[in-house]
Amino acid sequence: MFTNFDQAAAFLRDRRVAMVDLKYCDLWGRWHHVTLPTPRFVPALLERGVGFDGSSVGFKPVGAGDLVLMPDLATGFPDPFCEATTLSFLCSVLEADTRRPFPDDPRTLLGRAEAYLGATGIADRSLWGPEFEFYLFDGVAYENGMHVASYRVASAEGDWTSRELGSGYTVPRHGGYHAIPPQDRLHTARTRIALHLAEVGVEVKYHHHEVGGPGQCEIETPLLPALAAADTVMLVKYVARMTAAAMGLTATFMPKPLHGEAGSGMHFHQQLWQGERNVCYDAAGYGSASDAARHYIAGLLQHGGAVMAFTNPSTNSYRRLVPGFEAPVSAVFSLGNRSAAVRIPTYANRPESARFEFRPPDATANPYLAVAAQLLAGVDGMQRRADPTALGFGPVDGDVAALPAEQRARIRALPASLGAALDALEGDHEFLLAGGVFAPDLIARWVSRKRQEERELAGRPHPYEIEMYYDL
Repeated sequence: MFTNFDQAAAFLRDRRVAMVDLKYCDLWGRWHHVTLPTPRFVPALLERGVGFDGSSVGFKPVGAGDLVLMPDLATGFPDPFCEATTLSFLCSVLEADTRRPFPDDPRTLLGRAEAYLGATGIADRSLWGPEFEFYLFDGVAYENGMHVASYRVASAEGDWTSRELGSGYTVPRHGGYHAIPPQDRLHTARTRIALHLAEVGVEVKYHHHEVGGPGQCEIETPLLPALAAADTVMLVKYVARMTAAAMGLTATFMPKPLHGEAGSGMHFHQQLWQGERNVCYDAAGYGSASDAARHYIAGLLQHGGAVMAFTNPSTNSYRRLVPGFEAPVSAVFSLGNRSAAVRIPTYANRPESARFEFRPPDATANPYLAVAAQLLAGVDGMQRRADPTALGFGPVDGDVAALPAEQRARIRALPASLGAALDALEGDHEFLLAGGVFAPDLIARWVSRKRQEERELAGRPHPYEIEMYYDL
């Protein structure tokens, strides 16, 4: 939005902005913020930044927690959800003593990945188009204690409400794709989300009701440079949640909030460009994909398990990745096949549009780390000129689940649990260290934290276990 302090200062003055909000992302993918009265936003702030305790958000140990927030002026946007007029900036994190970039700052890490891409000579930039699937519910309740474990969601669209006296316009299970009002009760909510996104500078391609009957929605944005795409992920989640809250709804990007219904993914469409040339395009290639794109796809699938430790970093991620829900469970690529881990869209066959889509990811990912991991895996495949067909990754045209058992047995499966993905990461992470993008210590911390999450879940009795085993 701004290229220098004077432009930002003029905006604050002309719009009579009361507050400046500084937002930043922790290592695990959650936003935090600190708010300054506008008179505190002075030129010196762009030199010294705003100090904060990095130990409180998991960046540093308690004994040496000082860090500094540095606003990125280009990311400024008026925050439509604040009562007082507020201008928000996304921030990078610096070391407090040297003012150098903090190595584990997610935005800084993704910047290193893009710099590494340019240094390889393979391409000078990458473009990314995340798809946003999420549920809007009327309410949610949950309880976890020694003697109780339960959750419940409410949705006026849910077919379970059909027994109650009402309009009768519910959405059948798995029947929500492009549902129209009056069955689609969330059109106005999605439109408000799209309008708020436009206010904060995020362009929306379209929105619609997704497959999940009780409130599943989708919003898509155009392809964006890597850092802007990751920033957009954070903005979309923020805007969807805040808009829903203002309407008495609740938004969740949890991959599998409902048993037996479609889960929510965050597929990533990807392109590489060298100057004005789309490196991924070849009119004569399979799906108009170039050899370079095939090499990238091979790297992405070969390192797919390790990548998923960052793109699917929650235990709930793997509730979604099961057969029967258009969720990819096999390490294959294909043309137009939504059961493949990598899909080449059949309609993206022009020099400017040719691309491919990695379908496993979901929005529990830290988007900065997820984009960086995918990019490094693909670049590794390009550098080795890896052949996806020779490696057994297809193409497989057709529903993988419908293939004969003998053919399915020859296809490499993606991790079926968070633990399996973490095992893959521990055994295969050299590609992430290229260019100093990821550090061994960060990877070790990530694995340790995620192992702890898995242990916490594994140690709890499940409500369904009571039904299955109580009288055994």
